[in-house]
Amino acid sequence: MVGARVRVLVVDDSAFNRRVIADALSLDPEFEVVGRAGDGEEALKQALLLKPDVISLDLEMPKMDGFSFLRLLMARMPIPVIVFSSYAQRENILKALELGALDFVPKPDRLGPEHGSHVEELIEKLRLARSVRPSLIGRNSMRRASSNWAPVETPGVEVPISPPETLVAIASSTGGPTALLAVFARLKRTARAAFVIAQHMPDKFTRTFAERLARQGGVSVSEAQEGDELVAASGFVCPGRHCVDLGDLSKRPSFTLRVLQPSSEDRYVPSGDRLFRSVAGAGMPTVGVILSGMGDDGLEGARAIRDAGGMVICESEETAAVNGMPQAVVRAGLASEVWPLPEIADYLATL
Repeated sequence: MVGARVRVLVVDDSAFNRRVIADALSLDPEFEVVGRAGDGEEALKQALLLKPDVISLDLEMPKMDGFSFLRLLMARMPIPVIVFSSYAQRENILKALELGALDFVPKPDRLGPEHGSHVEELIEKLRLARSVRPSLIGRNSMRRASSNWAPVETPGVEVPISPPETLVAIASSTGGPTALLAVFARLKRTARAAFVIAQHMPDKFTRTFAERLARQGGVSVSEAQEGDELVAASGFVCPGRHCVDLGDLSKRPSFTLRVLQPSSEDRYVPSGDRLFRSVAGAGMPTVGVILSGMGDDGLEGARAIRDAGGMVICESEETAAVNGMPQAVVRAGLASEVWPLPEIADYLATL
């Protein structure tokens, strides 16, 4: 019903945290807190009974932890879930995304008045989660069970280090981490492209995320550092709270990365626009990829890539958990191709 409030289930093992989150939501007329749970067992019962629109989920809980809760929820009744869990649980948060959670907000161990920005960010992501199509909820966990998404392995292949033949720049936000995990599971050690990623993510998580991508078994992936050289079958994740672009372009076909503090012109951090504009000037085959995310980061950078003769691929509404970023590029007429995620992954695997 138009104008209906967003019905939220708050799950946290701390009664204090539950109260802080619920009180903040109660101040926003768009939300209604329909339930509170202190462990996964209670949360699952309430979710199945109350059928909330969205769920705020802690991971470390007694009786049943957040991972078991996610597995059971996504199997029985997929509902958008935003993880609200400790900074210390970085690897666990990424695991939760693979199990079907839509996004996450890191939180301190105990909420207080000084942590209002964390709760505000949670509320914004809960608001966004309501708009996700039901058919896409939990698709990440289901995709991992599909044989079509098994990692591509090239055992025993030794690939000499060489300059890339293609530069691939990827921009993503909400829903992007799981999309990227799926894409990198398809890439091969023999790839002739280099991949640079601007994923909107807090700074304490990008290194862990890069390590997780590296374990997909395809290209070598790391968090970008100043002076990193782009070589074939390499991937780099922009550090949180920073931006990346290419260094001295006069040295091509050799390219190095610069890791920069954001400027006043960077509306998003990390900035897909800055990365795309940079690779557009590389003077070699370039592919810009826009995956799931809110906002329009990558729009102006996509224009630069197209103007330079490069290719821009947008994830289609069919698979994008949040279609804001891809749709902005499509509406501007800048997309060379609009493909569902499996087709994007398969194409990138051929480079």
